[in-house]
Amino acid sequence: METMEDYKEELDASFRRINEGDIISGTVIDVSEEEVTLDLKYYAQGVIKVSELSSDPDFVAAQQIHPGDVLEATVVKTDDGQGNILLSRKEANEVLAWEKLQQMLDEKTTVKVRIKESVKSGVIAWLEGIRGFIPASQIALDYVEDTAPWIGKEIDVRVITVDRQKEKLVLSGKVAREAEAGERRHRISMIVPGTVMEGTVESLMPYGAFVSLGDGLSGLVHVSQISERRIGRPSDVLKVGQKVKAKVLNTNDNKISLSMKALSEETVDTEGAGDLA
Repeated sequence: METMEDYKEELDASFRRINEGDIISGTVIDVSEEEVTLDLKYYAQGVIKVSELSSDPDFVAAQQIHPGDVLEATVVKTDDGQGNILLSRKEANEVLAWEKLQQMLDEKTTVKVRIKESVKSGVIAWLEGIRGFIPASQIALDYVEDTAPWIGKEIDVRVITVDRQKEKLVLSGKVAREAEAGERRHRISMIVPGTVMEGTVESLMPYGAFVSLGDGLSGLVHVSQISERRIGRPSDVLKVGQKVKAKVLNTNDNKISLSMKALSEETVDTEGAGDLA
């Protein structure tokens, strides 16, 4: 037997009123070269023209928007002449993006951006559809004299200035790198020498093997600490991608020094002690 609950969505839609200037959300049901269509749970569908999706020059609707995505947009017209509600995501973004950027600033969030162009004294990158400036002194840990080679590169940044009134957004790769380095120093400081760790060989050099230990950390097994027997180069006994165990020798200078040889020696000593017993 049908109840009022069966018609809840239809009833809600019939009482709902959408006005020009409202910011509403809808679920993407279709993406074409000209427009994106949204289900607004209303008697009319929402339409966003491609030109009204983003101010970011690198934005490509077909690549970045898919059916099922939920978008927020501003109502431009309640009837576009074809019975649809005309929307603008760009207009909504002018309000919502600044709120998100302020939250990123408050929470010290690290995000990845792609550098779009080089300008006087820095570079430009887009974040949340807003044009952001990265000063040359803030691109990396050291001052960047020539910014042109950075165009097209992706870097981690933090928001350091948000001024909606002046439409000013300043980002910093340097602050993100310093924060990452600080977190890394803390993680390394928590490692106790003598601890046995398991990791994956990530690269082989003439002087040793770098082992990924997870959590963004890696350590070096010097060639003299790989095996009890003398080897010419690390590749004689190790392969990239190989799982290994090693003992932490020290964490001096914020670097993790490892030894596989120490584990082999401990095994021999243990076996020898067993034989004596």
